Amino acid sequence: MGADFNLSRFVPFVVMHEFEGLLFSDCEAFALGIGRTDLISKFQDIRDKFATPEEINDSPMTAPSKRVEALVAGYQKPLLGILAALEIGLPRIRAACPNFSDWLARLEALGSADL
Repeated sequence: MGADFNLSRFVPFVVMHEFEGLLFSDCEAFALGIGRTDLISKFQDIRDKFATPEEINDSPMTAPSKRVEALVAGYQKPLLGILAALEIGLPRIRAACPNFSDWLARLEALGSADL
C-alpha cells in the first residue's frame, strides 16, 4: 500500500450478513422508502425474530436479501436499498445495529484524532 500507508487509519468493516439486514432497523421506514407500505407488518415480523437487525440470517436461503426478494418482486438493491436507507436514516440504523454503529464511531474518532 506504499510507504505512506498508515495502518492505524485502516478500519475494515465486515457486515455480519448483508446490507439489507440494516434496513430492518425501521420496518415502517423501510417499507415507505421502497413504496411498499403494505409490507410493514411482514418486515416487522421478520425483524421481531432477532435481537438486532444485524443478526437476521438463518441460512443462505433466509439471508436478509432473500427475505426481501421473496416479498418484493424485482427488488433492486442498488436503487431500492438506497431509497430505504435514506428513508430510515443513519441515526435509526445506528441505534438498532450496534456493530455497525461501533465501526462508524471508530471512523469518526479518526477524523478528530491529531495525526
